[in-house]
Amino acid sequence: MRQVTAAVIEKEGKVLLAQRRQGGALGGKWEFPGGKLEPGETPEECLKRELREELGIEARIGEFVCSSKFEYKHLPIELLVYRAEHLSGEFRLNDHDQLAWVALAGLAAYDLSAADIPVVEVLLAQARDAGK
Repeated sequence: MRQVTAAVIEKEGKVLLAQRRQGGALGGKWEFPGGKLEPGETPEECLKRELREELGIEARIGEFVCSSKFEYKHLPIELLVYRAEHLSGEFRLNDHDQLAWVALAGLAAYDLSAADIPVVEVLLAQARDAGK
């Protein structure tokens, strides 16, 4: 099972979603940005690197949110999700077609990749628990 990281980046009450490039694996699906762990990397190191490579930003990786396992036809994955804080850099589309800042209540309206759907459920439950 391949481990993959993902970031929940928040700004002004919204979270960042990225749309995968058309033509690639899961093309057109929306996801929390991140990527595959390389040998010897911690999930936090991976996520920092992936955010730099994919979005051109520097980020501080925060608390672990959840893990989501899903068996895609091409690859079984375990998605390791962390909160991340944008520190510097302008967001660029290096590996995605679009970026969107979305209110938690609006996340379900996006065509999310299957491994990301449980993450939305966890975020909504955390928001309810926090009284947001």
